[in-house]
Amino acid sequence: MIEERIKSAVRDVPDFPSPGILFKDITPIFLDPQLCKDMVAEMSGFYRDKSIDLVIGVESRGFFFGLELAKLLNLPFAPVRKKGKLPAETVSVNYDLEYGSAVIEIHKGIIKPGMKVLVHDDLLATGGTAAAAAELILMQGGIVGGFDFIVELSFLNGRDKLLRYSENIHNLAGW
Repeated sequence: MIEERIKSAVRDVPDFPSPGILFKDITPIFLDPQLCKDMVAEMSGFYRDKSIDLVIGVESRGFFFGLELAKLLNLPFAPVRKKGKLPAETVSVNYDLEYGSAVIEIHKGIIKPGMKVLVHDDLLATGGTAAAAAELILMQGGIVGGFDFIVELSFLNGRDKLLRYSENIHNLAGW
């Protein structure tokens, strides 16, 4: 089962990025090319019939599988980055994290009015980053087509924050 394979590959890193946080590190997954292929196949199967127009990946771990997912679905991909990392005109939103606050941006004009956009990130914790990405979509007249994660930490209730944007919330492994 793919969930068990993911759980056995994810590494716990205590006190990162700050004391008291138990960080779920997905980077050991990259050492298993077959697992990576299987994960993207599983994700694409879930979204194949959802009429998505664009996949956005949230910096930085959302890039790894978000681009692969978009390619398998034959869709365009756009990065959502931290403030100041994109070279052209951007749309930005401020939001709160589990351990601070941040600003994310996307190039202006990537999301067209009425576009159905899928948000991909590596992990759903409290939902702040994914909700901020959803706000970027709405600010440009897009529709949130769903949220896709490798890991969901359900005990942090991030899903509850996202339900106002879409009921289409998918993950491959949960704790």
